[in-house]
Amino acid sequence: MILAEAERLSVDLGGTAVLRDVSLRLEAGETLAVVGPNAAGKSTLLRALAGLLPATSGEVLLRGRPLQDWSRRALARSIALVTAEDESPDTLRVEDRVSLGRYPHLGPFRSPGAHDSDAVRKALERTGIGHLASRLLGTLSEGERQLASLSRGLAQEAEVLLLDEPASHLDVGHELHLFSILDEVARGGVGVLAVVHDLQRAAAWASRMALLDQGRLVREGPPEEVLGSPECAAAFQVRVRAHRVGSWGHPLYTFEESDR
Repeated sequence: MILAEAERLSVDLGGTAVLRDVSLRLEAGETLAVVGPNAAGKSTLLRALAGLLPATSGEVLLRGRPLQDWSRRALARSIALVTAEDESPDTLRVEDRVSLGRYPHLGPFRSPGAHDSDAVRKALERTGIGHLASRLLGTLSEGERQLASLSRGLAQEAEVLLLDEPASHLDVGHELHLFSILDEVARGGVGVLAVVHDLQRAAAWASRMALLDQGRLVREGPPEEVLGSPECAAAFQVRVRAHRVGSWGHPLYTFEESDR
């Protein structure tokens, strides 16, 4: 089932075309990596899919309905956006930060109930930061803060999870754990779309990859097809080589600077 879909989506920011005629779908249970060089429009695409940026032309659909047909609260219950930039105050406790993920499920006069508390606890446990629940955000490392943001997204219990560079501040161990969490979430039927800077990590994790270049979707499909494509070589100005190693299910990639 298609959960979220961009149809010929274009977005202008400050009079500049950042996305141009992008059509992309995200299905239930899918792990989709969006890759591309700097300023390709990746973060803009995520924010447009979340309903935070208006389309100049085209549209974004959630379960077949245009985003403008949904209330803000209904959208927030269905789509969770996790970014590397956490603007929450340093004096906020981790548990309170994660609890904000439950806000879309609460009416203006409803207090959190047992299910809300359980969702927060499970999210903290999933990301491995339950022991930090009472800490202030200002006392955390950048990586710990990023895991708190992910916990908030998980506590939201949305059917679409959008992540912008989710592993940018994590060491290799926490990075592996994060992507295993995203795999688990997808197995539960959630559509997971992540902007991933590390092409090797994106290829190892995603079931499908979408390549943006200069605001356009220039290639999509299985990671091996995308990374081995002429469009990928042109977008990053590199030569890409795939290497099969033993019984690994996916190749390892090396990248060499191309002649410009």
